[in-house]
Amino acid sequence: MPGEAPDRGVHVRGSVSIPESELRWRFSRSSGPGGQHVNTSATAAELSFDVANSPSLPEHLRARALERLAGRLVRGVLTVRAEEFRSQARNRDAARTRLAMLLAEATAPPPKKRIPKKVPRAVNERRLENKRRRSAIKRQRSARWD
Repeated sequence: MPGEAPDRGVHVRGSVSIPESELRWRFSRSSGPGGQHVNTSATAAELSFDVANSPSLPEHLRARALERLAGRLVRGVLTVRAEEFRSQARNRDAARTRLAMLLAEATAPPPKKRIPKKVPRAVNERRLENKRRRSAIKRQRSARWD
């Protein structure tokens, strides 16, 4: 499955991945309907990763992730919660995949700058001609009928 390394860590991008030892798991009961099963099973998975102090992330990727994920971080820690499945294992996989996607997106290089091109003369003339035509139509509408 994408987002996972063979050691059950999280693959971020290229050769960068986070080992399982840097991930912190918490389990709790899922919210919402589900009857007796949901009331007795701790199937919701909460995965936390300390972005600010991780030795696995290179400095430039860490800085980029801290900047882009600033709204989601609490003291430099990113937390992802998964509770959509009935089984803890599937919720763990979902949380791990979600964390991988978030980190891959946050550490992606910035997009290339768009270089604005000059507007072709024909396009500009066509635009001005349409403006003149609309202006004439509106001028005719407002003329007095005597």
